[in-house]
Amino acid sequence: MLGFAVTFLKSNPFLKSTMPVPPFQELFLPTLKFLSDGKDRDKSEVADHLIGIFPLTTDEINDVLPSGRQTKFMNRIAWTRTYFAKAGLVEPTSRGRFRITQRGIDLLATGLEKMDVRTLKQYPEFAAFQKSSASTGELSVPETAIPMATTDETPEERLETSYQSLKKELGEILLQQVLQSSPAFFEQLVIDVLVAMGYGGSRADAGRAIRTGQSGDEGIDGVIKEDRLGLDQIYLQAKRWQNPVGRPQVQHFVGSLVGKSAHKGVMLTTSRFTDEARQFVKHLPQRVVLIDGEELANLMIEFNVGVNPTTSYTVKKLDMDYFEEG
Repeated sequence: MLGFAVTFLKSNPFLKSTMPVPPFQELFLPTLKFLSDGKDRDKSEVADHLIGIFPLTTDEINDVLPSGRQTKFMNRIAWTRTYFAKAGLVEPTSRGRFRITQRGIDLLATGLEKMDVRTLKQYPEFAAFQKSSASTGELSVPETAIPMATTDETPEERLETSYQSLKKELGEILLQQVLQSSPAFFEQLVIDVLVAMGYGGSRADAGRAIRTGQSGDEGIDGVIKEDRLGLDQIYLQAKRWQNPVGRPQVQHFVGSLVGKSAHKGVMLTTSRFTDEARQFVKHLPQRVVLIDGEELANLMIEFNVGVNPTTSYTVKKLDMDYFEEG
């Protein structure tokens, strides 16, 4: 079944850009077959082989996890190797390299056409690893039951996806709170976010500076130091709006910068900027940054403005390479 699908896709160039990174369990069988020659391999060699099988574009190969620490493709290869090692299908040979075991060769000899986590659960070592991971909270596929055919993500991906979902929900709640606040509170919020990001020197300095503009003064709501030494100034405009901010409003702000002989500005809104507004600032001699409501909420979360950490999890996993003797 898999062989037919691969042949069909490789013979259809029109499908080259339509396939996302395969679910990591779909990498199991082609990876084990690649290792069947008994040679020592590393993850990059496995990746090169899989790229020849699955019609992935460069963008798909380079697509990163939400954390940005690793590509999704290499993460799935790494987890495939980890699961194989736990099931005794591969063994380390030197640092970063591994090869198939006799157990892996025997498994291929059964002629299996499909391979997933359930295949690995026949081995006591893997079943023990899965049970132990579930009880300690480490990353693993849980004993319970997402159907394996629909499990498209590695455990690490699922963790990061859950985190991003919670972060998005919190951002939406934060934004609603900001919209319900008074203009004066919104002004203080802007100060707190910028100071938390390292602008404006002390909060007292920033608070005084942002009021020097007197809200609405020629389109400028405030001025803040770029750093603690005040080597440069950034002009601000903050709009607590629900309607989109368009090019005319941004253009008016830029005109105010020109009138002040300023070359750096930040415009914030609780709503969003139109595409025309964002395109307009890309080609200006002044450096103008647009921060919409979603970005503002993300900054509040990142710099702990209006939020409190509740629970922190440190996720650890076995460093297989550490135990590989050269």
